[in-house]
Amino acid sequence: MNHFRTAALDRFAAADPGLVRLRLAGSAVLGIVLAVAALLPAHVPLTVTLVGAIAAMMTAFTVNDPTPGGQAVTLGLAFLTGAASITVASLGSAVAPLDSIVFVLLIFVAVYAQRFGARGTALGSIAFFLFFFPMFLQAHVKQVPQLLMALGVGVLANAVVRFVLLRHNAAAEFLRVRRAFRARLGAVVRATEAYLAVNGSERTRKQLRTALARLHECVLLIEDAAPDVVDARAADVLRRRAIEVELAVGWLAITVQRTCSDELTAEVRDDLIARLARFRALMERDPRELPLISETGEYSRMLVEGSRIGEHAAPGDGVRKALAELALADDRAQRAAAPEYTEDPLEEDEAEPTPKFAYDNRTRSAIQAVVGGGLAVLGGELVSHQRWYWAVLTVFVVFIGASSAGATFVKGVRRLGGTLIGIVGGVLLALLVGGNTAATLALILVCVFGMVYTARVSQVVMAFFVTSMLGLLYSLLGTFSLEVLWIRVAETAVGAAAGILAAVVIVPVRTRSVMLDDIAAVLDELEEFLEHTRGLLAGEENVNIIELSRDLDRSVEQVRTTIEPLTHPVNLRSARRDYGWHVLTTLETIAFRARHVAARAQPGQLTGTDADRLRRFTGRLLANIDVLRKALNAPGGPTPGTLVRDDGTPVSDRVDAAETRAVLSSLSHLDEALVSLGRVFGVEATDPRAQAPPRPAGAARLPATPPL
Repeated sequence: MNHFRTAALDRFAAADPGLVRLRLAGSAVLGIVLAVAALLPAHVPLTVTLVGAIAAMMTAFTVNDPTPGGQAVTLGLAFLTGAASITVASLGSAVAPLDSIVFVLLIFVAVYAQRFGARGTALGSIAFFLFFFPMFLQAHVKQVPQLLMALGVGVLANAVVRFVLLRHNAAAEFLRVRRAFRARLGAVVRATEAYLAVNGSERTRKQLRTALARLHECVLLIEDAAPDVVDARAADVLRRRAIEVELAVGWLAITVQRTCSDELTAEVRDDLIARLARFRALMERDPRELPLISETGEYSRMLVEGSRIGEHAAPGDGVRKALAELALADDRAQRAAAPEYTEDPLEEDEAEPTPKFAYDNRTRSAIQAVVGGGLAVLGGELVSHQRWYWAVLTVFVVFIGASSAGATFVKGVRRLGGTLIGIVGGVLLALLVGGNTAATLALILVCVFGMVYTARVSQVVMAFFVTSMLGLLYSLLGTFSLEVLWIRVAETAVGAAAGILAAVVIVPVRTRSVMLDDIAAVLDELEEFLEHTRGLLAGEENVNIIELSRDLDRSVEQVRTTIEPLTHPVNLRSARRDYGWHVLTTLETIAFRARHVAARAQPGQLTGTDADRLRRFTGRLLANIDVLRKALNAPGGPTPGTLVRDDGTPVSDRVDAAETRAVLSSLSHLDEALVSLGRVFGVEATDPRAQAPPRPAGAARLPATPPL
């Protein structure tokens, strides 16, 4: 029983690192309870009470400023924004065309406001939803004073929850992130066991890839949370050690896949699986209470066996050595609480400000949203004169956070699918409570919790909870019927179709166009990383390149989000899916190698003649990046040049330190990944050791790079 309980807790921690989503969902529910409890003694109408509850929920869900002071300011602005929306919505109910016109214009404001960061997104969403819900509740002008009072109570309830009852505890959250990191590390090891057990399959390969991606998410969370808990020097060591563990487990995954390509006896395979299972059993969940992994005899045996592996390795020795390296990295990560040395942190450059007013992809998305909203009003009126606003709401949901036509299409499909499933849930729940007000309110709170908890991970599940909650709300208001829920489905379909049509036809923002922009941003981050890495290795500057590798990771994560419409199963063209996966895999390889360099690089590792060779080596990489950037800026145009491969001359004639060898090896792999990325976009590579082919007409001339 204890084993299953521990496993369940591990999986729960891994699913929600730091319990961030749990805290947000709990804040939303608790805020609603406080708001309703404060409004009940006033004996206000049910519609007024619901507005207070909605205000508490929306502020909990949308206000995400990084500091408490910023959150307080946004909450104050949220009250002013919500008050304006409620007032206009109530006035619009008396003038039929006004409400639909303002509602559609609010879509433009909310989508465009995303360019102003977290506060802009929060205020835009609050303005939209607090216009929508008075329409849904059929509020009137005479109710405005009470509605504004309820709005204030809802915002205040969230402030009490946010700043008093469920305050953000950075130390506790950081510990939970570390637990989640260990749980996800165990999930990767478990995935390697499954891969070995079946000698590799498409299903286990995808499981391994997913487990590694989730582990990487935890590494980024550790990097984010560490400075809030420990000083800058300790945070730097924690980041470095976490990256080392990620690199070690990544290498273990690669080694397992390579080993499966060889012929293994059943005895060797069983031995490797048993070793992996023993290592997974050694990993503690709570770093504060349980002993370090290095204090076990199994750990010592792993290191001894790993160190005895020579050049003529026996079958499976690669996995044994990789497992030993992972055990060592894991032990070093656990000891990182007592840092001994770290480089001076890199001076932060001021972030390039986003133009507040410009005609770019965000503006085009806002224009598309307005057109889609107008189409949704027309189509929604054909379905129902009273509930057309559901179609407009769907347009807003599919456009918010979407950066391309493909992303809008995927969100529209998910929204419709979740709504269809939610119809079943709404009907069953409404029939289950059977007019019991207390039970209905309790189930509404459950749906709110599920909606907020799943919003970041599954739009389908979130739409299910939203639709189920609406069925309960209709039951509470005495207007529930199966016909109403089917109108909801029809309006959702109209809204999704209107949004997709607008995204595809009106100043379309193609997925490939956004992807190329995001890849260009990756190349910019990589260029900066290589320039500072060269200075660090040559002893010319003492910088923390881990921060730069982190920026590179963020850029690659953005590409992952942008490219999802290409890799999603809803894309029926397998060639486009393969293309998307190839681009993403290549960029992930570049980011992985950069992290490897960042974790191993030290000041002055390559000096003298080696430093000169390093400058020429990185100069060639930077020139290749420049060629790739030109190719991305002019897709389909004349070839901007050719990439230059490594001529095989080593950067250093003799490298004794293993750390330096690892850095140079990763730089070499990063070089190969750049060439692979060039092939994706039709940029050829020349080998200096062979006769270069004639340069195509109109091609730009590459800067000359001396051989290493």
